[in-house]
This record gives sequence, structure tokens and C-alpha cells, in this order.
Amino acid sequence: MTPRATPLPPEERRAAIVAAALPLLQEHGPEVSTKQIAEAAGIAEGTIFRAFGSKDALVDAALAKAFDISDLLTALHRIDRALPLRQRVIDAVEIGQERLRGVFKLMFAMRLARPPELKPSPEEEARRKRQSDLVNLAYADLLRPDADQLRFSPEEAVCRLQMITFSGTHPMISGGQVLTAEEIVDFAFDGLRRHDSGRDPVTKEVAELALGGRQSHHPGDD
Repeated sequence: MTPRATPLPPEERRAAIVAAALPLLQEHGPEVSTKQIAEAAGIAEGTIFRAFGSKDALVDAALAKAFDISDLLTALHRIDRALPLRQRVIDAVEIGQERLRGVFKLMFAMRLARPPELKPSPEEEARRKRQSDLVNLAYADLLRPDADQLRFSPEEAVCRLQMITFSGTHPMISGGQVLTAEEIVDFAFDGLRRHDSGRDPVTKEVAELALGGRQSHHPGDD
């Protein structure tokens, strides 16, 4: 018999159930049972239906939580701005990768029951745009103290870094060769060309694919 759950305010109870449900949805997809979720949350199964009304409503709440940016923004804002540029970016990429891995795993598990929404409403599209802008700003703010070292504006560098991070983290796009945060940042900063051992990797010799090189790179410098 499941022990009686400690009384919680309704929103805290819902949040606790969602937190218990997310890993199970990532593992089992839509086949996960409310009994499994209740056991993971340490509550009676009926508590789920009192809190959400139905399993579908709980799944919707879990998906919304998975795509919510609040935790991502909090983690990005906690990165120490006094760290060197490379370490700040590695920390930021690691945070982004952790979120992507969770989202990818959830969507792979739920793909048959929850296909992507191809035509979101104008309101939903505007909300997504606002969230995307907030995330991009948080990443750009991490680069801004060293903007003089970048060949691109912080905003443009973030755009390119996100493309590499997404493709380098996605298990299918990367062909199973998922990159670490350090590998992503070093590729973004150093490109593909070899560098002389005594030179700073973030210099005029960076490859054209690099994101972080110096702005003062002229054809006659090489």
C-alpha cells in the first residue's frame, strides 16, 4: 500500500508529480502507467487524477516543463563572469547540452503519440519567439565581456555556436559521435586547421569555420 503523501500546496504537488513523471516518460514514452508515476512520486495513484484530472493532462504538463526555459536561464545566469572566455562558453554549452539531451530523449520516446505541432497559433509562435530571445540574450551576455576577441558580434557567435551544439549533441545528426562541450567549444574557437604549438588557438590563424577568432584577421596576416 502506497503511504499517504505529505500534504503540499496544489502547485507544489503538481510540480512534484511532473518531476517524477519526466524520467519515466523519457524511458517508457506514452506507455508509462499512472501507477508507475505514483510509485515514483511516493503518492497514491488517485492523487494524480485529483491533481491533473487525467493522464493526458499530466503528460501535457510534463512536456511543457521539458520545454520551459526557466531552469536553463537560471543556470546560465549562475555562470561566473570572472571565468576565462573559453571556460564560460564550455559551462554554457554543457548546460545547453544537458537540456537538449533531456528533450531529445523525451521526444524520441513520445514521437508516435506526440508529433510536432506544424502550425502553432500566432500566440504560441510569439511566446516561443520571446523565450528564444531570452535564451539567446543570456548566452550572448556570457560572451559580451570579451567581445573584442570575437570575429562576430556576441549575438551572431551564439547563433553559430547553437547550430554546432544542436548538431553535435543530437545522436542521429551526429551519427552517434556526440561531441563533448569542450570539443564543441574548441571546434568553434579553433576551426579545423592545425596551429603552431606555440600560438594561442584563438588568434588570426583560426579557420573560417571558427566562431571565436580575432576580428583583426586580414588576408596578409597569415
